[in-house]
Amino acid sequence: MAILEIIMVPDPVLREKAKKVSKVTPAIQKLLDDMTDTMREAPGIGLAGNQVGALQRLIVVEVLMDEEYPDMQVGFFQLVNPEIVRVSTDVEEGLEGCLSIPGFTAYVERFVAVEVRALDRSGKPVKIKAHGFLARVLQHEIDHLDGVLYLDRLTGPDKLHKIPDKEDMQAETDMVG
Repeated sequence: MAILEIIMVPDPVLREKAKKVSKVTPAIQKLLDDMTDTMREAPGIGLAGNQVGALQRLIVVEVLMDEEYPDMQVGFFQLVNPEIVRVSTDVEEGLEGCLSIPGFTAYVERFVAVEVRALDRSGKPVKIKAHGFLARVLQHEIDHLDGVLYLDRLTGPDKLHKIPDKEDMQAETDMVG
């Protein structure tokens, strides 16, 4: 397994639409495993094929249990050709970041619940009914496969925030003290 390079904005590959995978092969399975290792190393909770320069409809997602949110839906998925087939009528604004857009987060509106159809790593059909944070992550990653970044979904420039780096935080602390 390998750690892959994560493509950053403004690389045009992030704006390209990924191609459907015709067959799940050992090469596709290895790419899914490499994407998983890359996501975990980053660290992140989702990664799409475009983000590692592979224009194939592949995503990996891992939402782990968080004691602060005991009702949060969790799961680990390696998905081939994922597509959203059903969405809730309700939307909710939530904070998102992206491994391809380091140093920023934004409040983005997403559907509260989605149903995703895909193939698993062995090529078998799967259906995922996701809600809350997991639904948000799946929508974010599937957007990548269509060349859509979370920046495209902002309702205004005030929704985007720069994450202060450690030097900025230290300077603020020094000024307060």
